[in-house]
Amino acid sequence: MRLPHKTLEKKLFADGYCYVIGVDEVGMACLAGPVYVCAVLFTKKFFQKTHKNLIGLRDSKQLLPHQREKFYDVLLKERGIKYQLSSCSPATIDKINIYQAARLAMKRSIKGLVLSIKRPRKFLNTKYLLPDTIILVDGKHPINGLNLPQQAIVKGDRKVFAIACASIIAKVTRDRIMTRLAKKYPNYGLEQHKGYPTKLHQSQLVIHGPSIIHRRSFAPVAKLLLQ
Repeated sequence: MRLPHKTLEKKLFADGYCYVIGVDEVGMACLAGPVYVCAVLFTKKFFQKTHKNLIGLRDSKQLLPHQREKFYDVLLKERGIKYQLSSCSPATIDKINIYQAARLAMKRSIKGLVLSIKRPRKFLNTKYLLPDTIILVDGKHPINGLNLPQQAIVKGDRKVFAIACASIIAKVTRDRIMTRLAKKYPNYGLEQHKGYPTKLHQSQLVIHGPSIIHRRSFAPVAKLLLQ
């Protein structure tokens, strides 16, 4: 299995960027729960070191739960990075659609992260988006509404280290939230499938009907509401 590499980030730092931000979302295909986004900021100094405890890191979907948890713990302890999480609720997803909800969460996480950067005093009165920062986003399209350089990378979570890191933090965070929601909504097996449209989830939906955390605009849920 080919692992995400750091080639792109190193090239961007060599080109003069001071900060590289990888961003990814999780929970797009779920029938229940929020969509979650993580943006992770790296500096050149991070890539000048060898991180043996991050060897084998890859897209969260290609890791077992205990592997994701291990890398999650390492990343959160790493002083060389910053991260920002954001989410959109099922109600927002139903209102503006899942794609737009994920993009909205991306913008929120990136803006919060960029605002956290400590800059020299001469920059304090400028716009929070400066050309020394570039965004690497998983997917076909850049994020609308950001006055910032971007690169959209198809299957970026499998190719680019920064995006893979974002995918892990987002995935573990969302999984933990869905496990907690399973206690509040115990009829659906959320602790097992985390809201994805498994056979168990869909069969329990038929029996118990949708809950408040289900996405009513998604076909399997919408059909039940019409019955």
